[in-house]
Amino acid sequence: MSKQFEMTRSAFLSFVKDLDEETADMQVRYFNNTIRWHIGHVLVTAEGLLFGYPKQSTNFPEGYNKLFASGTKPADWDTEAPELSVLVECLEEQQPRINELSEDFFKQDLPYTLPFGNFKTYGDIYEMIIQHESEHLGKMKAMKQVVQAQ
Repeated sequence: MSKQFEMTRSAFLSFVKDLDEETADMQVRYFNNTIRWHIGHVLVTAEGLLFGYPKQSTNFPEGYNKLFASGTKPADWDTEAPELSVLVECLEEQQPRINELSEDFFKQDLPYTLPFGNFKTYGDIYEMIIQHESEHLGKMKAMKQVVQAQ
C-alpha cells in the first residue's frame, strides 16, 4: 500500500533478523520489556487493529495475544515465547496481507474506538501502525545498545 509501511517493516525485519535469541530475551535495566516482547507486540498490534486478531484472525496462535498485547510483560509469561524465526515468518506473512488492503478498506469507519487518539477510519489506524512500528524499532535499537554495552 504505502512506501512508508514498506520502508518501516523492512527496517524492522532487518533489525530482527540480525538478532540472536539471547539478546532478544535480555531484560535490561530501565526497560519494562525485552526485545522479543517488542517484536511480538508490533505483530499482534497490527493484526489486532487491522484484522481483528485474535477473534477474527487466525493467522498465528491466539496465545500470542497473552504474551504480547499492551500491558503484558515477559515477567508474567507462563508459556514459552515463539522463537525469533517464527516471529519473523509471521511478520513477513503479515506484510503482504497489509499491502493488499484496498483503498475502500482504509476509508471504512472503525468498528471500535481506542482509549487514545482520534482514529475514525482504518486509514487512520494504518498511519498509526506505521508510527507505532517505528517507535518500537527505536526502542529495540536502544535496548540492543544497552545489552551490548554490558
